[in-house]
Amino acid sequence: MKLITRHPIPFALAALVLLAALWPLPPLVDAVTGQPPGDADLLRPFFYVALAPLSNTLDALTFLSLGRAWVLIGTWVVALAAWGALRPGSPPRRVLRAGLGAAAVFLLAAATVVVPRPVPRLESADSSATVIDYHAHTAASHDGRRGWSPADLAAWHAAQGFQASYVTDHNVPYPPLSPPGDLAIRLLPGVEWSVYRQHVVALGEVRPINRDSFSRDTPAMLRLFGELHRQGALAIASLPEYWENHREDLEAFVTAGVDGFEIVNCAPKGLAFPPAARRDVLELAAGHDLLVAGASDNHGWGKVTCVWNVTHPAAHGFQANHVFARPVALAQGAHPAWEAAITQPWLMLRSLGWSERISWLTWIALIVLYRAQPRRQGQAAGLGILARSLGTRPPDRG
Repeated sequence: MKLITRHPIPFALAALVLLAALWPLPPLVDAVTGQPPGDADLLRPFFYVALAPLSNTLDALTFLSLGRAWVLIGTWVVALAAWGALRPGSPPRRVLRAGLGAAAVFLLAAATVVVPRPVPRLESADSSATVIDYHAHTAASHDGRRGWSPADLAAWHAAQGFQASYVTDHNVPYPPLSPPGDLAIRLLPGVEWSVYRQHVVALGEVRPINRDSFSRDTPAMLRLFGELHRQGALAIASLPEYWENHREDLEAFVTAGVDGFEIVNCAPKGLAFPPAARRDVLELAAGHDLLVAGASDNHGWGKVTCVWNVTHPAAHGFQANHVFARPVALAQGAHPAWEAAITQPWLMLRSLGWSERISWLTWIALIVLYRAQPRRQGQAAGLGILARSLGTRPPDRG
């Protein structure tokens, strides 16, 4: 009992890790049915599991909608700064602790975006299907990561189980490499056209267009679908634009010839798509036999995707593609921003597999044992057994 009272935070965290197992989330769900896929699984590398507290935390930060991300970061900056400032110690020491607490949050956010790390990969049991991404970017996009080449994009996808990806840079058609070079997966031609209050993902080899002629108003924008068909390409309406700006126009999208809708988009703005809106779009797409797709929308920032597409080349329309997504990402539109600092960690803990839970509990136990080691008299708490090497050695008695 004394050990618990001396180290309440690690024990509380261990209790939460175990408690969350009573309400588990599957590693993947079908974004159409909401059920775990029967023919696909998410494989976690050894080092991902061994470093599960870090791996899972960075994933959870990656899968935040934009509003929830700002709230979570702000809340934890204030909480850790206050915790450091209110602990006993001299004023300079309290200020230092407060600054370190706030800095830790920003460093963790930066690590989420740029630090290399092991990532889960999708494995499909259907050998006839292709794991594909319908929407991704290189440095050719104005908001792409500098130096993010097609080879980088291919390697990013390959590490997560993709076999192919469309390259859909903003308003820059992708010219496939000829010869294709040493790419980890197939990269397919596409483009993301920015027109009147809408982004349209064109899949296939497309020619440049005069965007001004499609950017005057909604009727002008809708004519883009026909132009893409004349070029032999498919037209997919991208999130979040079609829902934020054209939710009353979706029947007109169908009439004008849209080929499908994104229903999951891993960009922070796209993750805010509400579940009720997704159901409405699924009903519309199913009724007109239109493609539904998931999009990593990766611009070279962040190391992990929230969605995979398992597509069947012989099929078409609504049944041609299965969209498998991480539940933490799908939940973003279901929770208000103000509760992100609480619900995002809870969603993360619910989504752990048992190998990850054991990793969490192991790290918690190691930290508690380390900090519980006895110290010499007069040495400050907080460094555990390491304090033995920092203080003045007692005088020899012999």
